[in-house]
Amino acid sequence: MSDQDLLVRLRDISSVVDIGLVTLVFLGLFYLVRGTRAVILLRGILLVAFIAVLASTFLNLTAFNWLVRNSIPALLVAIPVIFQPELRRAFERLGRPHSLLGLRTTDATTKFLATLTRAAGALSRQEYGALIILEGRTGLQEYVDTGVRLDAEVSVDLMLNIFNKHTNLHDGAVIVRDERILAASCMLPLSENPDVDRDLGTRHRAALGVTESTDAIALVVSEETGAISVAQNGRLLRNLDEGPLNRTLTILYTGRNPNSPMRRFLAPILGATHSDKLAQKN
Repeated sequence: MSDQDLLVRLRDISSVVDIGLVTLVFLGLFYLVRGTRAVILLRGILLVAFIAVLASTFLNLTAFNWLVRNSIPALLVAIPVIFQPELRRAFERLGRPHSLLGLRTTDATTKFLATLTRAAGALSRQEYGALIILEGRTGLQEYVDTGVRLDAEVSVDLMLNIFNKHTNLHDGAVIVRDERILAASCMLPLSENPDVDRDLGTRHRAALGVTESTDAIALVVSEETGAISVAQNGRLLRNLDEGPLNRTLTILYTGRNPNSPMRRFLAPILGATHSDKLAQKN
């Protein structure tokens, strides 16, 4: 093989690596915004950029072309600001490889869900109203910013202290990210569904509200009755004991056993069109 052939081959390999790296960058960006509200914003940016490129390419618009060229540096500065919550979350995941790969440690997750179930049971027996949100792929940073940052391990005692009627943190939601309490006393949007049962209080409406717009899981304990409920996808499953609660959280949080009888039972309640009424019957 001549030196010239070797250089050509090296350039070909370098081009493949170059294209591969660019592809990884774009895949990483799409991964950051997947399942978040930023997807809608990204679509808008791409649409505007596409229209601008078409206009500057096929139309002889001198002033507009100048505006597009000079707007690119400002856009490069604006993008990190616009997607700041998603970027922060991604860098946090870099320190936790199992989270970055989308994997959950089975033993740790099982322990976490068991602790959460015991905490819900203890809150129910004390008749402490509680609202606990388990963050999914959709970032909840805008709601985290309304509360008090904690970054603490989930425990029964801590949950009882947070939702004690005589503490300052009991009014609002606890948001859990990566199996740790990220913040307490967070404000959430209320459900705008006109078909929601009028007997439901503010906590239940907030649980439905946050799950209507995100993929989060909401755990609610009624202050009046001590009843435990779980909400996802804008649907509510009510009156759960600790056993069914643990199984429900395990299925929803880990996605295990999609063909199990419990999963089939939950499907029409948490995924059907009129599942609120079905949930109220169970």
